[in-house]
Amino acid sequence: MSSEVPPDTRIRALVVDDSAFNRVTLARMLESTGEVQVIATAIHGEDAIKQALRHRPQVITLDLEMPVMDGFAFLRWLMANMPTPVIAVSSKSSDRSVFKALEFGAVDFIAKPGGRVSPRLTEIERDLLEKVRHVAEIKLENVRTRAVDEDEPRIPTGKIVVESPRAVDLVVIGSSTGGPPALQLLFQALPLLPIPFVVAQHMPPVFTKFFAERVNRLTQYHVKESETGEILRPGTVYISPGGEQSEIYRDGDRFRVRVSPRAAGDLHAPSVNQLFDSASEAAKDRLLAVILTGMGDDGARGMRRIRDNGGRTVAESAQSAIIFGMPAEAIKTGAVQEVIPLHQIAAAIHRLAMDAG
Repeated sequence: MSSEVPPDTRIRALVVDDSAFNRVTLARMLESTGEVQVIATAIHGEDAIKQALRHRPQVITLDLEMPVMDGFAFLRWLMANMPTPVIAVSSKSSDRSVFKALEFGAVDFIAKPGGRVSPRLTEIERDLLEKVRHVAEIKLENVRTRAVDEDEPRIPTGKIVVESPRAVDLVVIGSSTGGPPALQLLFQALPLLPIPFVVAQHMPPVFTKFFAERVNRLTQYHVKESETGEILRPGTVYISPGGEQSEIYRDGDRFRVRVSPRAAGDLHAPSVNQLFDSASEAAKDRLLAVILTGMGDDGARGMRRIRDNGGRTVAESAQSAIIFGMPAEAIKTGAVQEVIPLHQIAAAIHRLAMDAG
């Protein structure tokens, strides 16, 4: 099968893991389609530096917990010296730490099923190959360190910005690859607005809860994982649970969220389209939608529906998006009013949400 892809066009990958079993298994999975060539493996961070300098890989899979030099120290070195797309391959014990890896420059992550050394590792093969294909195409200038000092979380002001008249009653945000650090930066820059936010970030179960806890600690917003039936409160960010679908519905003059199991045919859970479609029906022209970095086209249909109903729409530009797939597909629909880099989106949300003019 490898003969179908010319050797010089294959994606050059470096596998970093302290487990020999994991290194062999990951390398075999990556090379199974003939699209990827594992040019080297490394047993810890110091070894990874040597191999990266020697082979100049296009993509790196990285274990986070390793002796001698762990994955975080390697990431700091890599992003400072030779920025390269990295996929963190996380064990259960490092589930919460994966978000620190994303801030340090990793562009995506995959959870190891069953722990650090697992005979079930082959379960991630399809997901791993899809992510390697996409991240290998990332522009290096958008692979950058996004570290946050965990010992200095933002101090909540406790004061919600009160401005009248208000243009929208609800903000919905969709994102995928590159989304967690982008969302954290966005909410750190955003004043505490008297509006609820609902986020659909492509992420596995459990990780969405950990992500909500992290953003809650590092921003002045109250951030939590959505629970079915709850009322959406101003100044609160609701993260749609991984592996499930979230929809918004109106209950009198309030909004509530409905969380339901993933259907057999659902490509994404949470689905940005499902969230956006339901929010548009509930809020009509009093809705603001934002599409951030991510691969694929989830959210494009929903953005078109929101705009058709009079809602306001923003997409992250190629200038800052780690992967421009989702914003690009939304833009193609003609439904996006503003296309701007990440560092301008907080100001745009403030202006569009609070200015009725």
